[in-house]
Amino acid sequence: MNQPVMHSQSQLDKRSKELRRTIIKILDAGRRGHVGSAFSVVEILRVLYDDILHYDAKNPHWKDRDRCILSKGHGCLALYTILAEKGFFPEAELWKFCKADGILGGHPEHKVPGVEASTGSLGHGLSIGLGFALNGKIEKAKHRVFVIVGDGECDEGSVWEAALSAGKHKLSNLTVIVDYNKHQSYSTTFEVQDLEPFADKWRSFGFGTVEVDGHDVEALRKLFSSLPVDSQKPTAIICHTVKGKGISFCENNMKWHHKSKVSDEEIVKLLEQVE
Repeated sequence: MNQPVMHSQSQLDKRSKELRRTIIKILDAGRRGHVGSAFSVVEILRVLYDDILHYDAKNPHWKDRDRCILSKGHGCLALYTILAEKGFFPEAELWKFCKADGILGGHPEHKVPGVEASTGSLGHGLSIGLGFALNGKIEKAKHRVFVIVGDGECDEGSVWEAALSAGKHKLSNLTVIVDYNKHQSYSTTFEVQDLEPFADKWRSFGFGTVEVDGHDVEALRKLFSSLPVDSQKPTAIICHTVKGKGISFCENNMKWHHKSKVSDEEIVKLLEQVE
């Protein structure tokens, strides 16, 4: 089996730790959730919403906003944390995660302010983003489209059908960000369906392709600020991440891919680890 070309060695700063604390508190409130998948995508979402995306939290449907789709919808705890922080909906909604009286479910739904598409049935987000980007190109609009996909999600043929079309239409307003933590629901990506040579695949589909440490905030900020990689192509950014990043007993531990029941003791240990 092929091996990844790089690994993340980044240390978490104060803000990244605080975002993880909030995710743990949401997990505590709902007593369930995809932990590892949320922790691997925190820095990607943080940089996008802090520094890159154009949006108006008070007017989520502003026509000139950049569109950001979390296609790997099971990582939604990280997205909800960011959206609440930015003011798309009240923080109180976080504590009603997966509750009948709340708006936040186990996967993102379009009814939630700031969520562009209902996702989590893997393989759909890039096709939706493709439509957004193609429409934007036809209308000569200035907004951009970002789609965050999982590595296991890239086993889906629909991902590559959308990639073919994006390459054909030279959609330089479209950026695909792959959360390459190298684990999916029950094993490593190398054992389930080896993606390597991963970057070469995206290049062969007509994408300007780069790789980066997905937990290195400064590297992400610099790269995202210089898009597109090629003015005549869509961009693919392969972010090398760690599933469960920041919690030693969660990192690369498939038992923390999803938790349907979380104990008080586990919550305490999670919060202690973040500290």
